[in-house]
Formats: sequence, C-alpha cells, structure tokens
Amino acid sequence: MMIRKAEEKDIPRMMELLGQVLQIHADIRPDIFIPGTTKYSTDELRELLKNEKKPVYVAVNEEDVCIGYAFCQLKEQPFSNNMVPFQSLFIDDLCIDQEVRGQHIGERLFEYVKNEAKQMGCYEVTLNVWAGNTSAEKFYEKMGMKTKERQMEYILK
Repeated sequence: MMIRKAEEKDIPRMMELLGQVLQIHADIRPDIFIPGTTKYSTDELRELLKNEKKPVYVAVNEEDVCIGYAFCQLKEQPFSNNMVPFQSLFIDDLCIDQEVRGQHIGERLFEYVKNEAKQMGCYEVTLNVWAGNTSAEKFYEKMGMKTKERQMEYILK
C-alpha cells in the first residue's frame, strides 16, 4: 500500500468510494442525503485535482488501484478579527473502501495527511463528523482528534 496525490486515473475508483460514503450518510440522515448520488461529479473531480489549495490524497494497493482517499482543503484562519491567524488543513472527506476496512489503511492515510499539513506549515488538521456515524467518531478519536466545536440543529417541520 502506498499513499500519493490523486491523479485523473483514480477518478473512477474515487467515484465508487464517494458512493460508499454517501450511502453511510444517507442511512444516518435520509432527510438530508439522496441515496445513489455522490458529492462530486467526474468533471468536478477533474477540476478539483487541479486546485493546489484542495489537495486530494489516495491510498493505492500494489496494482496502483485507489482503495481510499482524503479530500482536503487548506484554510486560512481567522474567521473574524478576534482570532489568532493560522493555517488549517480541513479533511473534507475521508474514505477507505469497505472491502479493505480494518487493515489500518485509514490510520496510515490520516497520518500522511497530518504530515502533509505539517509540511505546509499548518497549525491543525480539522474535519466534521455527522452525528450517528459512530464508527467514524471512534476512528478519529483513536487517531487523537478531540472535539473543537459542535454544530447543533433544530429541524423546523
């Protein structure tokens, strides 16, 4: 297994994995997520791979086939003038193929992203986890992540 920057040849597999992630979210929140869709289209992925502020890393097997990804976004802080300025690497989406989960690929991919963030001079790595995605919460806690803030909702029906 190797981790590298995503390339155009990885897009078909990334689309499959995006479908797996979407289904997890649709199962948790069918009121928000539409089953059978993906976060990005093939064309959007092509464009995303060109954006240096939004690096995408892939874990590939011995045949150089994508078995996991981490979509990231470089963000500048602060959001307001009362915060210390710093750079953050936000993990927008991380997925390991359901067929190979449990083989520590996610841990290696997460560590790779942390190292990339350090090389970019980032202060932190952040991400969001949907409430109800307990396996993801446990994974990120195991990786040393802690809750920074919580977004809450009140659904108006």
